[in-house]
Amino acid sequence: MPKLRMTGRGLWITILIVPPLVFVALFIVYPIVSAFAYAFFDWQGLRRGEFVGLDNFWTVLFVEPYRSWTINAFSHNIIVFFALMVLQNGLGFILAYALWRELPGARFHRVAVFLPVVLSTIIVAYLFKLFLHPLFGVVNISLKGIGLGWMAQPWLGQGGTALWSLIIAQAWHMVGFPTLVFLAGMQRIPGEILDAVRMETESEWVKITKVVWPLVAPSATIVFTLLFVGAFNWFELPYIMAGLDGSPFGSTDVLGLYFYRTAFGNVSSGQQDFGLGSALAVLIFLFIAVIAGVITTRLRAREIQL
Repeated sequence: MPKLRMTGRGLWITILIVPPLVFVALFIVYPIVSAFAYAFFDWQGLRRGEFVGLDNFWTVLFVEPYRSWTINAFSHNIIVFFALMVLQNGLGFILAYALWRELPGARFHRVAVFLPVVLSTIIVAYLFKLFLHPLFGVVNISLKGIGLGWMAQPWLGQGGTALWSLIIAQAWHMVGFPTLVFLAGMQRIPGEILDAVRMETESEWVKITKVVWPLVAPSATIVFTLLFVGAFNWFELPYIMAGLDGSPFGSTDVLGLYFYRTAFGNVSSGQQDFGLGSALAVLIFLFIAVIAGVITTRLRAREIQL
C-alpha cells in the first residue's frame, strides 16, 4: 500500500507539473532559442538563406538607418521606464500609504484603484484615444469648458505630447498593481514597531522614511523589477494608440514596435527581415535579462542594509 500511495502521489505531481512545463517549452523556450538561431542567418522572406554570423547584430546596432531607429526606440523606452517609475510606482506608494492609514472610504478606494488593472489593455488604449481626440475628446472639451481652450491640442498628433500621453495612459492603467503590492508590504509591518515610532515622533515624513520605506523594501524590489521588464517590453498600448510606425514621426516608437516592424513589416513598408528582427529580439532579451538581474541583486543587497 505505501508503494501504491507513493506511485499515485508521483502520478498526481506529474500531472500537475508536466502541462505547464510543456507550455513553457513550446511558447517561451522554443521561441527564444529559435530567435537566437534565426539571428545568425540571412532571410529572404520566409526562406532561410546563408549563415551570416554576427552581421545582423552589426546592422541593427551600427548600420544606418537601423542604428538611428534603434537609438530612437531605445531612448523612448528609457524615458518610459523613468517616467513610470515616478508616476506609476511613486503614486502607487502614496496611494498604498493612504489606504494603509485607513482614510475615509478606504475599502471603496482599494477596489477603485485596482479596477483599471483588470481592464484589457485594448479597452484602456481605445478609451484614452477617444479621451484625447482633438475634436470631440473629453480632455479638450473639458479644457474649453473651463476657459482653458488655449491648452486644447492634438495630444496624440504632435511629437511633444504623444509619448507623454501614452505614459499617462499606462500609469493610470497599472497604478493599482504597485499600490496593492506596497499595501501588502505595509500590512506586514509589526504593530509594536509602529507603536514605538508613535511614541518617538508624530511626523509622517519620519515614519515613512525611517520605518515604512525600509520595511517595504522587498515590495519595492518586486515592483521596480517588473516595471523595468514591462517598460522595455512595451507594445500593446503604443501599438493601439500610436500605430506600428510609432506616430507621429517616430516620437512614440519603442523597441517592441520596432522589432515587430523589422521582423514582419508594416502597412507603409513591405520590408521584413526575420534575421534583423531576431537579432533585435535577442539584444532586447539579453539587455532585459542582464539589467533585471543586476537590479534585483542590488535591491536585495539594499534590503539587507536597510
